[in-house]
Amino acid sequence: MEWTLTEDRPIWQQLTEQITLRVLKGTYLPGDKLPAVRELAAQAGVNPNTMQRALAQLEADGLAVGGRTAGRTVTEDRSIIQSARETRARAAVRACLELLAELGYSREDALAFMKEELHDE
Repeated sequence: MEWTLTEDRPIWQQLTEQITLRVLKGTYLPGDKLPAVRELAAQAGVNPNTMQRALAQLEADGLAVGGRTAGRTVTEDRSIIQSARETRARAAVRACLELLAELGYSREDALAFMKEELHDE
Protein backbone atom coordinates (compact mmCIF):
# COMPACT_ATOMS: atom_id res chain seq x y z
CA MET A 1 0.00 0.00 0.00
CA GLU A 2 1.07 3.52 -0.73
CA TRP A 3 1.74 5.87 2.17
CA THR A 4 2.01 9.62 1.70
CA LEU A 5 3.68 11.48 4.56
CA THR A 6 4.51 15.17 4.75
CA GLU A 7 6.45 17.36 7.16
CA ASP A 8 3.60 19.75 7.97
CA ARG A 9 1.80 17.61 10.59
CA PRO A 10 2.67 14.86 13.04
CA ILE A 11 3.29 11.56 11.27
CA TRP A 12 1.02 9.57 13.60
CA GLN A 13 -1.91 11.83 12.69
CA GLN A 14 -1.27 11.31 8.99
CA LEU A 15 -1.06 7.55 9.50
CA THR A 16 -4.31 7.58 11.46
CA GLU A 17 -6.03 9.51 8.68
CA GLN A 18 -4.74 7.18 5.98
CA ILE A 19 -5.76 4.01 7.82
CA THR A 20 -9.13 5.59 8.63
CA LEU A 21 -9.66 6.35 4.96
CA ARG A 22 -8.86 2.72 4.11
CA VAL A 23 -11.52 1.59 6.56
CA LEU A 24 -14.06 4.09 5.23
CA LYS A 25 -13.38 3.12 1.61
CA GLY A 26 -13.67 -0.59 2.40
CA THR A 27 -10.03 -1.55 1.86
CA TYR A 28 -10.32 -2.97 5.36
CA LEU A 29 -13.80 -4.41 5.88
CA PRO A 30 -15.72 -4.66 9.16
CA GLY A 31 -14.22 -7.50 11.18
CA ASP A 32 -11.01 -7.68 9.11
CA LYS A 33 -7.82 -8.19 11.06
CA LEU A 34 -5.50 -5.24 10.60
CA PRO A 35 -1.86 -5.96 9.80
CA ALA A 36 0.50 -6.03 12.79
CA VAL A 37 2.04 -2.80 14.03
CA ARG A 38 5.52 -3.78 12.84
CA GLU A 39 4.25 -4.80 9.42
CA LEU A 40 2.38 -1.52 8.92
CA ALA A 41 5.36 0.45 10.27
CA ALA A 42 7.68 -1.28 7.80
CA GLN A 43 5.28 -0.59 4.92
CA ALA A 44 5.05 3.09 5.85
CA GLY A 45 8.74 3.43 6.69
CA VAL A 46 8.07 4.71 10.21
CA ASN A 47 9.00 3.76 13.74
CA PRO A 48 6.70 1.06 15.22
CA ASN A 49 5.96 3.36 18.18
CA THR A 50 4.62 5.96 15.76
CA MET A 51 2.38 3.39 14.09
CA GLN A 52 1.27 2.13 17.51
CA ARG A 53 0.13 5.64 18.38
CA ALA A 54 -1.81 5.89 15.11
CA LEU A 55 -3.55 2.57 15.73
CA ALA A 56 -4.32 3.54 19.32
CA GLN A 57 -6.08 6.61 17.94
CA LEU A 58 -8.02 4.40 15.54
CA GLU A 59 -9.22 2.42 18.57
CA ALA A 60 -10.09 5.62 20.44
CA ASP A 61 -12.14 6.70 17.40
CA GLY A 62 -14.02 3.38 17.56
CA LEU A 63 -12.90 2.18 14.13
CA ALA A 64 -10.64 -0.57 15.48
CA VAL A 65 -10.93 -2.98 18.38
CA GLY A 66 -8.47 -5.29 20.04
CA GLY A 67 -5.19 -5.06 21.77
CA ARG A 68 -1.53 -5.74 21.81
CA THR A 69 -1.44 -9.53 21.92
CA ALA A 70 -4.49 -10.46 19.85
CA GLY A 71 -3.98 -7.77 17.27
CA ARG A 72 -6.57 -5.33 16.08
CA THR A 73 -9.60 -5.74 13.89
CA VAL A 74 -11.83 -3.25 12.15
CA THR A 75 -14.98 -2.64 14.15
CA GLU A 76 -17.97 -4.73 13.12
CA ASP A 77 -20.27 -1.85 14.10
CA ARG A 78 -21.21 -0.54 10.67
CA SER A 79 -22.97 2.48 12.19
CA ILE A 80 -19.63 3.74 13.53
CA ILE A 81 -18.08 3.39 10.08
CA GLN A 82 -21.06 5.05 8.40
CA SER A 83 -21.00 7.92 10.87
CA ALA A 84 -17.27 8.45 10.25
CA ARG A 85 -17.88 8.39 6.48
CA GLU A 86 -20.60 11.03 6.78
CA THR A 87 -18.44 13.18 9.05
CA ARG A 88 -15.61 13.07 6.53
CA ALA A 89 -17.96 13.82 3.62
CA ARG A 90 -19.47 16.80 5.43
CA ALA A 91 -16.00 18.13 6.22
CA ALA A 92 -15.10 17.90 2.53
CA VAL A 93 -18.25 19.83 1.59
CA ARG A 94 -17.50 22.51 4.21
CA ALA A 95 -13.92 22.85 2.92
CA CYS A 96 -15.19 23.21 -0.64
CA LEU A 97 -17.75 25.84 0.40
CA GLU A 98 -15.10 27.75 2.35
CA LEU A 99 -12.76 27.78 -0.64
CA LEU A 100 -15.49 28.93 -2.99
CA ALA A 101 -16.49 31.67 -0.51
CA GLU A 102 -12.86 32.83 -0.41
CA LEU A 103 -13.02 33.08 -4.19
CA GLY A 104 -16.17 35.21 -3.91
CA TYR A 105 -18.78 32.61 -4.82
CA SER A 106 -22.09 32.20 -2.99
CA ARG A 107 -23.57 28.95 -1.73
CA GLU A 108 -25.99 29.10 -4.66
CA ASP A 109 -23.01 29.32 -7.02
CA ALA A 110 -21.45 26.33 -5.27
CA LEU A 111 -24.65 24.33 -5.72
CA ALA A 112 -24.78 25.29 -9.40
CA PHE A 113 -21.16 24.17 -9.85
CA MET A 114 -21.97 20.85 -8.18
CA LYS A 115 -25.01 20.28 -10.39
CA GLU A 116 -22.96 21.09 -13.49
CA GLU A 117 -20.24 18.64 -12.48
CA LEU A 118 -22.77 15.91 -11.76
CA HIS A 119 -24.49 16.55 -15.09
CA ASP A 120 -21.20 16.42 -17.01
CA GLU A 121 -20.47 12.90 -15.78
